[in-house]
Amino acid sequence: MMGTRTWAAVAAALLLGLGAGEARAQWAATGEDWCEERRRNRDTERVCETFEAEFADAGRLVVDGGQNGGVDVRGWNGDRVSVRAKVWAHAPDETRALEIADDIRLSMDDGRLEADGPRTGRRESWGVSWEVLVPRETDVRVETMNGGIAVAEVRGDIDFRALNGGVHLSAVAGHVTGRTTNGGLHVELDGRRWDGEGLDVETTNGGVTLEVPGDYSARLETGTVNGGIHLDFPVTVQGRLGRRLSATLGEGGPTVRAVTTNGGVRIVRASGSAVR
Repeated sequence: MMGTRTWAAVAAALLLGLGAGEARAQWAATGEDWCEERRRNRDTERVCETFEAEFADAGRLVVDGGQNGGVDVRGWNGDRVSVRAKVWAHAPDETRALEIADDIRLSMDDGRLEADGPRTGRRESWGVSWEVLVPRETDVRVETMNGGIAVAEVRGDIDFRALNGGVHLSAVAGHVTGRTTNGGLHVELDGRRWDGEGLDVETTNGGVTLEVPGDYSARLETGTVNGGIHLDFPVTVQGRLGRRLSATLGEGGPTVRAVTTNGGVRIVRASGSAVR
């Protein structure tokens, strides 16, 4: 594990990677509590630290998750963007892990958040996971390769792309699209109806769970190619219920679509909702 002096040097190196203007805001080291949440690769040495910074709101957020690392975006009542980053590196020995970590650069420029780092060899890797607070009315685009995506309490033009990682959407609104290749989809609807254009999300390999409030109104579309559909409350279905479901909930409304190719579909009442 890195000492304070070593990570002070890393923090200085991170600052060199920042863009002009406010993007030069200081990334402050915040300790290792987040780093302790998950540990793996016991046959290699691991170094990890967390940093945080605040930036002016650009009205949009683009996060490039890089090769390794998840992204968690949440709306809040603040008028700025608050970022927390977990930076880690693995290598056969601590000296090499420190070298890799020292070459990682964090940047935030005009609403785009990303990390850049060195090429790695055998049994070496690095990554950055992000926790971001944005104003609730924000357009969001997130891409990851090896890491999950979570977006909550944000309204806007929202799009996500994940290769290996699950996706969790909670109380989002606006125009929401996206897909993951290897990972499940968990969508928690909020309120009485969809606020905005609609939801259109899918996964190739993974299950779909859709939580629906008891008094929700929407046009619901879901389905699977290889898997089953489970509903824990009655709905009026057009046609025969098989591996595709199209139904009007309540008074109808914008389309809420969540589908999978290989995986099951579960449609359940949101916690505390009464079946109507």
